Amino acid sequence: MITGVNEDRGTRRALEHLNSVLTANETLEAWAIQRRVFALKHRRLVVAATSGRFLALERRFLGGFALTDIRWQDLKEVKIEVGILGARLTLAAFASPDLASASAQTTVLVYEGLRKDQAEALYRIAQGHDQAWREKRRIRDLEEMRARAGGIQVGSVAAAAPDATAGDATQRLQRAKSMLDAGLISDSEFETLKAKIINQV
Repeated sequence: MITGVNEDRGTRRALEHLNSVLTANETLEAWAIQRRVFALKHRRLVVAATSGRFLALERRFLGGFALTDIRWQDLKEVKIEVGILGARLTLAAFASPDLASASAQTTVLVYEGLRKDQAEALYRIAQGHDQAWREKRRIRDLEEMRARAGGIQVGSVAAAAPDATAGDATQRLQRAKSMLDAGLISDSEFETLKAKIINQV
C-alpha cells in the first residue's frame, strides 16, 4: 500500500479501492489520477501499476467502481504523450489469456488527462514489464519456429547449455558465445549461461 500520500478524500478512497483488489503478495508500485478538468462529466479515473498487472479504476457517482486490469504478460505496448494540461497513457494488450504471440489480436485502452509526474512514473514501470515480456515472447516464438522447422527445440536454457563440467570456464564461455553467434541461443539465454559459468568459478 502507498502511504504518506497527501491527497483529497476522493483520491484516498480510490486508493483504498485499489488496495482492496490486490491479490496476496501483490504490491501497488505507482498510480496516476486524472486531473479534474478532464473529469467534468464523471468521477476522476485512477490508474495504477502493481507488481503483477496494470489497473484502471473508474468510480461511479452512486458508489462502487468498475475495474479494468491487464496482466503484464498480456501487455503488448505502452505509450505516453505529455501535454500542457496532462498526460495520455495508451496501452495495447493481447486478447489471448495465454502468453500471447505477436500475431494475437489486441485491445487498445486510452487514459486521458493524467497528472504528468504520476503518469511518467507509471509509464516507466509498464515499459519495463513490456520489454521483459517482449523478450519472453520472442524466445517462445523462436522455439516454436525451430520446432516447426524440425530443429532442436530449446525448452530451457539448460537444454542449450554446454556441459557445465566440460573444460574450464574460458572454454565454456567460448562455446556459449559460439552458440550465440550461430543463433542457437538468444541474448538472454547467453547472459544466463554466462552468469552460471562465472558463478561456478
